[in-house]
Amino acid sequence: MSFAPVRPDAPTAPVAGPGAPGPEPAAAPEVPEAPETAAEEGGERAPTLLEQMGGVAGVITSAVPVVVFVLVQAVFKNLVASLVAAVVSALAVAVWRLVRGEKVQPALSGLFGVAVCAFIAWRTGEAKGFFLLGIWTSLIYGGVFLLSVLVRRPLVGVLWHLVNGDGQGWRRSPALLRAYDLATLAWVVVFGARFVVQRWLYDSAYAETWLGWVRLAMGVPLALLAAAVTVWAIRRATDAAKAEQAEAAGATAV
Repeated sequence: MSFAPVRPDAPTAPVAGPGAPGPEPAAAPEVPEAPETAAEEGGERAPTLLEQMGGVAGVITSAVPVVVFVLVQAVFKNLVASLVAAVVSALAVAVWRLVRGEKVQPALSGLFGVAVCAFIAWRTGEAKGFFLLGIWTSLIYGGVFLLSVLVRRPLVGVLWHLVNGDGQGWRRSPALLRAYDLATLAWVVVFGARFVVQRWLYDSAYAETWLGWVRLAMGVPLALLAAAVTVWAIRRATDAAKAEQAEAAGATAV
């Protein structure tokens, strides 16, 4: 019987034995990560979408020019005075935020919006023209949010992860996708209700009397309600995604 020579550098098969290592485990399947940012992993909390907008104070102060316009118009019945008061109040909010060292971008955006609304009202010669831009903006926003759900790219999720720099891997998690669908649809309801109600009032005989007050009632309160639904949905989905990830990791380790 002849034996083939063994090369010194030839690879040899591992010998099974009590102390020999077993076969390497298979790679774990990729699991969608929960929406945690790199900043959070490093110990720093990333700013939320609400904080990017200036926080609750920023949302509330954005309504100041509308409140001023409605009050001045109700008391003095003078369109020019109401428009000047609204623009001056929007400028005052921007300066106040700048002096306090807060984010001034939301206030500047609000100032630009108020200036456009004032121009439309001045051109139409009617106080209700001040609300025309907001009415049609609600329709556009509602349509965009609804379309994002239909194409399986719920806008709340896209914006949330875009702001926090998480990427778009969250779409692989059914729990997160359902949560962002729900949160986005909450905003669709808000924008849709604003358009339907205020557009009807704009063409009605009650426009000069009630349109401004309805705009205030459907402004910050409904926005905060939709924001609360968004936070609730995201938290529940985050917990569900973490549970899915832990379950998949445990199944792989067995």
